[in-house]
Amino acid sequence: MSAPAAKVSKKELNSNHDGADETSEQQEAIEHIDEVQNEIDRLNEQASEEILKVEQKYNKLRQPFFQKRSELIAKIPNFWVTTFVNHPQVSALLGEEDEEALHYLTRVEVTEFEDIKSGYRIDFYFDENPYFENKVLSKEFHLNESGDPSSKSTEIKWKSGKDLTKRSSQTQNKASRKRQHEEPESFFTWFTDHSDAGADELGEVIKDDIWPNPLQYYLVPDMDDEEGEGEEDDDDDEEEEGLEDIDEEGDEDEGEEDEDDDEGEEGEEDEGEDD
Repeated sequence: MSAPAAKVSKKELNSNHDGADETSEQQEAIEHIDEVQNEIDRLNEQASEEILKVEQKYNKLRQPFFQKRSELIAKIPNFWVTTFVNHPQVSALLGEEDEEALHYLTRVEVTEFEDIKSGYRIDFYFDENPYFENKVLSKEFHLNESGDPSSKSTEIKWKSGKDLTKRSSQTQNKASRKRQHEEPESFFTWFTDHSDAGADELGEVIKDDIWPNPLQYYLVPDMDDEEGEGEEDDDDDEEEEGLEDIDEEGDEDEGEEDEDDDEGEEGEEDEGEDD
């Protein structure tokens, strides 16, 4: 009885030994994976630095074209307010008086800081207007070395009784507005809101979507015009259908007249035969 027991004990020892070998191999593999991952991370950091240099290079190359574009845009009245109204996300933030104020907006500029990772600035240039004294309203976004975001902006010098950020939404909700819903907070509250600089959607939309190509939003067709054209087309179709109905009735009448004529001719022929 003792021999079999000795064999079992030997198997257990071998099993424990194999398990130790497997654990050792796994630990060694994990250490090697960590070393390889460190190399991958090092290359990723190197790539980021080189990509940043390329971005900085092409930002400088783009500046003359941005400047030329701004000069051309200045020749088009209401270019920027039209662009903002046509943009689905920005439009949702605009009240009626916001749109009125933005009719005085003549130029928009987005400037990324030389160290792109550290932030950017958006400048809005205005003509003399009845709402505020400022000629330029700016908002800057910064990212410090520890990665904490922050923002700051121009203090808006509102003219008496014209502070759009303190208006009552009820007084602004008019049936003439295209968007039939309760008025949003004023667009200009964006300049005073620094609560979440790291997730400023309007700033990101202007910088990454509108600024690279504002023309695509300026040229968006007016939905009211499209609906009007559709109604005109429907009227034209109805008129054409009416004309077709008239033509068909005319053809039927002509057919009946032809039948009457044929019957008359047959009657004359029968009288001739009787004679």
